[in-house]
Amino acid sequence: MSIIEKIQEDVLVDELVGINNEIVLYNDDVNTFDHVIDTLIRVCNHTSEQAEQCAILVHYKGKCTVKTGSFDELKPQCTQLLEAGLSAEIV
Repeated sequence: MSIIEKIQEDVLVDELVGINNEIVLYNDDVNTFDHVIDTLIRVCNHTSEQAEQCAILVHYKGKCTVKTGSFDELKPQCTQLLEAGLSAEIV
């Protein structure tokens, strides 16, 4: 493999890794189902059904991936979730 092929391969891998970030929402004892659902609809553009399913998963499993994408796309959404009082992080 030539040096150029290796660089091209590394760039492709970096691009693929870059789109595989996730916002993970964690359970807490503070927020209501309605608040979580409304926030997911507003911030993550979920349908009401998606948001409700995520809220149920978070409640029973402790966490749920609520959005995937590039870090740059997810950062403002994760910030809005945190500002709304939810527990979330980008992984």
